[in-house]
Amino acid sequence: MSRSTPTVASDDLQLPLQGVRVLDLSRVFAGPLCGQVLADFGAEVVKVEHPARGDDTRDWGLRVGRTETTYYNAMNRSKRSLTIDLQQPEGLRLVHELLPRFDVVIQNFKSGGAEKLGLGYAQLKAIKPDLVYCSITGYDSSGPEAARPGYDLVIQGEAGLMALNGEASQPPLKFGVAVVDMMTGMYAAQAVLAALFQRARSGRGRLIELALYDCGVNVTSHTGLDALRLGGEPQRYGNAHPSIMPYGMFEAADGPLIIAVGNNSQFDKFCREVIARPDIVEDPRFATNVQRTQHRLVLQPMLVELIRQFPRELLLQRLHAAGIPGGRVQGLHEALTSERTRRGGLVQQMPHPVAGSTPVFAPPYRLDGQRLPVRSAPPTLGEGTREVLQRLLQLPEHELQALQAKGVLTLPIPIALPLPDPPSTHPVPADAGPSH
Repeated sequence: MSRSTPTVASDDLQLPLQGVRVLDLSRVFAGPLCGQVLADFGAEVVKVEHPARGDDTRDWGLRVGRTETTYYNAMNRSKRSLTIDLQQPEGLRLVHELLPRFDVVIQNFKSGGAEKLGLGYAQLKAIKPDLVYCSITGYDSSGPEAARPGYDLVIQGEAGLMALNGEASQPPLKFGVAVVDMMTGMYAAQAVLAALFQRARSGRGRLIELALYDCGVNVTSHTGLDALRLGGEPQRYGNAHPSIMPYGMFEAADGPLIIAVGNNSQFDKFCREVIARPDIVEDPRFATNVQRTQHRLVLQPMLVELIRQFPRELLLQRLHAAGIPGGRVQGLHEALTSERTRRGGLVQQMPHPVAGSTPVFAPPYRLDGQRLPVRSAPPTLGEGTREVLQRLLQLPEHELQALQAKGVLTLPIPIALPLPDPPSTHPVPADAGPSH
């Protein structure tokens, strides 16, 4: 299928990675997210997928068209899809021939899997000496668990993330999204950008290695340091904050809201101007934040009962007037269709050859006052195979057809797409196993 017509920002927005090419051999979440970040900044990212099944996530989530899903679309905007069977010698030959034209390779095969296929760092560096090569595994590739596949949920449990999430009275709880995969993908993109920056100065490529477990440990952040300082497990507080009071989710008379009182001055205003109870702030037990946290079991139920007596909008009006952070707790669909989201251009409708159109998240980054564009919708399976191989390797049509007949690749059927509406400009591994 033909490529979606790109949606672009104004002509004067120069994307920083224009001219950089990325060969994305990864699948599922962490690796593809790294590739998507690089694509957001202007890199040409070619995603290599199995000719028949594609990325595992083409079968996860809600179906979009014939070959995409909501899960796949979340990690693959602004890329091209190139179908190659890496298990076949002709497929490996195509990758090796493409490699000199690329700057970055991303892969998340199990430890040793890339080398087995002929796609390891040493093997590819021999072809492209200044290659930036990013390898993502579940565990330290030099350690005794190198062969274990990495799954986000397993890592959330092993890294202690589930133990810090949820209410104290309930079992450990996973995050609502694959947070380890997500952070690993972002860490990987940072490392690739740093390596590209150094290569521009030195001419040298780099081998980048990330492990999901290592990233999961880093995600524990200050709570992890609390555990080390305590010499034991820190208490879980659910939606409350372990060291700031009051700070968390509360139920108003007609719905939940967030109240985040960050200092003693805000607490004084909260008591006097929001809940009209100056006696609380005048109580010496609650004079400072340290004292409030020490007397949490007295203060928290008192505030819960008081806040329940007020309409949510009245509380929010008073919080905003007093300069105290607070907001409504919204449903996911409610948030994504809100005026705030619409005004920011965070969700864009992109043309789709089967579904007609499909929503795609816009990049969160702004450069020179403009949000980075969604240059194309997540690709249908193999949409770029013919164009990429003809443009970069000058393969004639008869050779492409022969490779398709052998099952090495699949060629797209051109389908005319409608032009998208102009965007708004807002100044303001085959054997790896899934990582989620």
